[in-house]
Amino acid sequence: MVSETDTLCPICNAKLIFFDRAKRIVRTKGRQTYWVRIDRMKCTKCGTIHRALPDYILPYKQYEAEMIWGVIEGLITSSTLGYEDYPCETTMNTWRRNA
Repeated sequence: MVSETDTLCPICNAKLIFFDRAKRIVRTKGRQTYWVRIDRMKCTKCGTIHRALPDYILPYKQYEAEMIWGVIEGLITSSTLGYEDYPCETTMNTWRRNA
């Protein structure tokens, strides 16, 4: 995974070029979801493919980064208005444990 502004491969430091796009679901407060298109970049030297993620999405997560960081920092709990039933307590505990 690379950020949208990265132009060099994190493995071999060669140039990344546009390869294609992939769909990614993003879950937000209040059980809202939407799909975004993520550019995939290919390294010109080693051939690896990297997804160029925007700042509001974390690798391998469906929830917005702001929500995840809020849970980890203790700002969002299962009793916080708007988050009472989303995400579940087990998911929040996993985020806290793996932080």
